[in-house]
Amino acid sequence: MIRLLLADDHPVVRAGLRAVLDAEPDFEIVAEAASAERAVALAASERVDVVLMDLQFGAGMHGSAATALIAAVAGGPRVLVLTTYDTDADILAAVEAGASGYLLKDAPPEELAAAVRTAAAGRSALAPAVALRLMDRMRAPGEALSKRELEVLQLVRDGLSNAEIARQLFLSQATVKSHLVHVYAKLGVDSRTSAVAAAISRGLVRPR
Repeated sequence: MIRLLLADDHPVVRAGLRAVLDAEPDFEIVAEAASAERAVALAASERVDVVLMDLQFGAGMHGSAATALIAAVAGGPRVLVLTTYDTDADILAAVEAGASGYLLKDAPPEELAAAVRTAAAGRSALAPAVALRLMDRMRAPGEALSKRELEVLQLVRDGLSNAEIARQLFLSQATVKSHLVHVYAKLGVDSRTSAVAAAISRGLVRPR
């Protein structure tokens, strides 16, 4: 049996996942978590093979941060991110945190079940659209925004000044400006507003 932990702050989503996954003869849902913090605690206290992890939990810990904490434990459960977001910023954060897979919530039940089994076996399980975005980044690395550039751009989207971004990311203002120069060049824009608009339209960051 593959023992599962469902981590999502929406009860309706968890109920839907339970209905789908309970139909699989080799799955057992052993726990549910409505917050990322609770998911981390349950992953440590329960015998779990795979955590199905959402990314956004309201004002609490982000799913990528929870993924990193769970993945850092030797012999711990695998984390399969299950989210509505397919932006470069979200995908890179989850993959770098140690997620074994990344699936979108509109995936058909058979794809979800297959991804759970793949993750439980220690292999990578990526939605086709996610795999394609990662392949595009690999094919043209010089044109792709780095994880740090995406972080800076997301804070620009949130309305932070260079000084505020520098404080939040523990960088100098000169480094923030340098990252923005690279962002402008890669996106072919010349202003903060244009950079955010271009990044949203290309699926690099979420709309605010």
